[in-house]
Amino acid sequence: MAELNYVFGPVPSRRLGSSLGIDPIPLKTCNWNCVYCQLGRSRPLTNVRREYVPCHTILTEVQHTLDLHQPGQIDWVTFVGSGEPTLHSGLGKLIQQVKTMTALPVAVITNGSLLYLPEVRDQLAEADAVLPSLDAGNPRLYRKINRPWPRLTFERLIEGLSAFRREYSGKLWIEVMLIQGLNDTEESLQEIAAILERIQPDQVHLNVPTRPPVETWVRPPNEDAISRAKRILGESAKEMTPPVLEVQVADSENLEETILNIITRHPMKEQELFDLLERWSSNEIRTALEQLAAKREAQVVTRYGIQFWSSRRAYFPVEDLTSQTKHVTDRKTDISM
Repeated sequence: MAELNYVFGPVPSRRLGSSLGIDPIPLKTCNWNCVYCQLGRSRPLTNVRREYVPCHTILTEVQHTLDLHQPGQIDWVTFVGSGEPTLHSGLGKLIQQVKTMTALPVAVITNGSLLYLPEVRDQLAEADAVLPSLDAGNPRLYRKINRPWPRLTFERLIEGLSAFRREYSGKLWIEVMLIQGLNDTEESLQEIAAILERIQPDQVHLNVPTRPPVETWVRPPNEDAISRAKRILGESAKEMTPPVLEVQVADSENLEETILNIITRHPMKEQELFDLLERWSSNEIRTALEQLAAKREAQVVTRYGIQFWSSRRAYFPVEDLTSQTKHVTDRKTDISM
């Protein structure tokens, strides 16, 4: 098998150790448009559940990748879409079939927006861990942070999380993405804590934006805010320290294809690409990036004064993008960032 389109890694995960990723949907097929998303804006939002990728195609890639790895090299198999994985109507079948291929535990990272649907809860029942999001404790902040499909109300989100907790026997780990000035205040955290008290997840994972958020005004919280969140959200709340991203590089001779496969799911600083793609020289990588930019397949996104390479298919506001030509010629000034 040459190119892998739907399986990637294993990659180090803040929550799941060495995780083999399965991405069952096209880039930014999502019913949320989160302000912190590292993959750009969802254009357009979609809430249609269907078989975006044939199940047999995904499963063939999974089996091939599992065969290449020795015991101990993978800790979890994780369904994590470049959008919302529960929009794939065959997700339940995929989970069941993967569990026949391997004894490794299976996780699903989801925004949780469709858990109010009984059929979605049923499909996730066989996963060993489900990791939904809860970034807000009231409808106003939910709309401001997650910007969901109109009929995916805050009430439906909480209804779904509560129903899933009652039915689900696996690990329920809820993720809270903290954003400076929005949900890191005393009042906002108290509202989230009240909902978590009702749901009773096994763990609460506190995250902060570390890769380029789609909106330029999004900022990570300071240390005081993180400490406040841990205090208010209780003993089950754990700060997730970002791992060093060590994406496993497929055995390919096509450098441009290799780079594009990486930055489509993980926008990266240029120096990170140099470190990761050690099979190639820095000049070869620079040339490949320049060619990808010229063909409008890659772009540079600047956040926090740092430049990240991302797929051009990821939509970031045009005015926020750094000139590709200027970046290619002047990059020496910011390689060390």
